[in-house]
Amino acid sequence: MKDCDKFSQFIKLFQERLEKLPDKRKGKNKQYEMRDAGLSAFGVFFTQSPSFLAYQRTMEQKKGRSNAQTLFGVHKIPSDNQIRDLLDEVPPSYINPVFEESLDLIEKSGKLDKFRAFEQNLLIAMDGVEYFNSNTIHCQHCSSRKLKNGKTNYFHSCVTPVIVSHQSSLVIPLVPEFVIPQDGHEKQDCENAAAKRWIRTYGQRYSRLLITLLGDDLYCHQPICEELLQQNLNFILTCRPESHKTLYEHLEGIDLPTVITRRWNGKFEETSTYRYLNQVPLRDGNDALLVNWFEIVVTRSDGKVLYKNAFATNHFITDDNVTALALAGRTRWKVENENNNT
Repeated sequence: MKDCDKFSQFIKLFQERLEKLPDKRKGKNKQYEMRDAGLSAFGVFFTQSPSFLAYQRTMEQKKGRSNAQTLFGVHKIPSDNQIRDLLDEVPPSYINPVFEESLDLIEKSGKLDKFRAFEQNLLIAMDGVEYFNSNTIHCQHCSSRKLKNGKTNYFHSCVTPVIVSHQSSLVIPLVPEFVIPQDGHEKQDCENAAAKRWIRTYGQRYSRLLITLLGDDLYCHQPICEELLQQNLNFILTCRPESHKTLYEHLEGIDLPTVITRRWNGKFEETSTYRYLNQVPLRDGNDALLVNWFEIVVTRSDGKVLYKNAFATNHFITDDNVTALALAGRTRWKVENENNNT
């Protein structure tokens, strides 16, 4: 199937979902369809151009047709304010199925295999992102924090799971998990709790694809690691000394297995030093989960450190696979640069 045919198939899936969006409007005054509001908003993100719709409306007025109609099947383009008014109250769950339908489409095309990395695993990088922030505007679903000046800061955030690969500049977004007040919970919702909800909801569904989850130090704690293992998911998580004192105490005084590689980056030689140890406790206590730890330090010939990080994983580490594990762990940054920021 050609890429243009797959895109048309995706747009059709999206249109079918948008046709089912709840419409708060009463009566017959429905100049713009809900699906047109959804498709127009999607067009802005697809083209990564904030001025996309204004340009399309001008094109429609001058030529009678626009790219929004040709590419996305928009019948009539609403204004930015009309799009917000129509879509703001629609629960995101109405379009969640599009994420999974799109993934199925990519898998059937054979293109998902190009994202496979260490031991043919797919890497899902997970990270939190704030998409709204204000000291005055807020709603019942806002999270909040007290500022030093005594004011309250209101914000909305979510956890974004994304399939990434060091071999591709493209990423595949999966269903996000929103950080919102949970019914029956007194404590404010947080990124950690949202991540665990996502793992419980989608873990078994995605485990058939052979998954390794990537995350920062926030995720590298026993409850999340146990949740991942229970859902048959692997993990490579950033593991910092300041938040894992027990683990790092077990590394002291040991002659750690070490692998050293060198490469010319086009300007100078880089030396990568990998150290690792299997079966170390993630925390203090008799019930501590045993994980496998590794570190990578990249330096140049004058000794300057270019990169340093450490990770905990359930993958067994050897001299032969530690470089591949480090490459997979370092791919986590793509969730920020190539998904959240975009």
